[in-house]
Amino acid sequence: MSEPRRATLPEEEAGQRLDAALARAFPEYSRSQLVQWLKAGDLRVDGAQPRPRTPVRGGEAVELIPPETPSLEDAPEAIELDILYEDADVLVIDKPAGLVVHPAAGHRQGTLVNALLHHAPEVGVLPRAGVVHRLDKDTTGLMVVARNAQAQTALVRQLQERSVHREYRALVHGRVIAGGTVDAPVGRHPVDRKRMAVNPAGKLATTHYRVAERFRGHTLLNVRLETGRTHQIRVHMAHLRHPLVGDPVYGGRPRPVRGMDESAREAVNGFRRQALHAARLEFRHPATGEPQAFEAPLPADFASLLEVLRADAAHAEAQA
Repeated sequence: MSEPRRATLPEEEAGQRLDAALARAFPEYSRSQLVQWLKAGDLRVDGAQPRPRTPVRGGEAVELIPPETPSLEDAPEAIELDILYEDADVLVIDKPAGLVVHPAAGHRQGTLVNALLHHAPEVGVLPRAGVVHRLDKDTTGLMVVARNAQAQTALVRQLQERSVHREYRALVHGRVIAGGTVDAPVGRHPVDRKRMAVNPAGKLATTHYRVAERFRGHTLLNVRLETGRTHQIRVHMAHLRHPLVGDPVYGGRPRPVRGMDESAREAVNGFRRQALHAARLEFRHPATGEPQAFEAPLPADFASLLEVLRADAAHAEAQA
């Protein structure tokens, strides 16, 4: 059993909600986790189990006995990781295409979690092995992973506060005229439950985008997420009728571009994953509070596709 943690709620907390006061008393844990333990009886206030919304009087004695976190059953695997930065609190990695983040049915092995358990075994006692945000299997780029409970709680709170800055490069079909913002809720598709969709019953989702480069029939966008819903960029771009190149779920059929060189057409049609890369990541270090910023270059296949499109655009301009 874990060692009991004890605290006394200060007098200045009087009138505040209990769950908020508990989160300040035990900052290494999330509020939702503390509420769960309160309801389960693992956290008691003056020996009782008050409701999370109960107003604090000040001076209450709190005892917390965190349940032991079971280790993940997934096996560590010596999978090479492209680590841009690591210390005792966090890992920042550049995820390649084809790497599944979490083990699931059909993907129990060869995942990022398996790799993390080998490289940093201490994450085995953390929820989701320290992963605080995810990328789809075929999306490349930057991810931050927590190495201890305090770091995980701090990073999750930053995500909830929308203070984590995530910028992507996305190649889409069609020529986008100008940048803009998509404010459209994202939820499960009403018919195909394996897909997401713009759905009025979904969760708030906000995506900002601006034009980085235009080609003959495609556009490279810089995309910034304000929220982080499943498949958010892919769904929002498809909603704008500018789906991502190579997207097997939301991209639809390849669009013919009049006059495009055959080599460029083959390159676009042969790109078999969504052209999406998490290029920049900013957050506050969970231990020091210092701003952290990281960038990851485009993977070779994405960069090569852009070079082919640039050559095709230059050829079209020369003929004009």
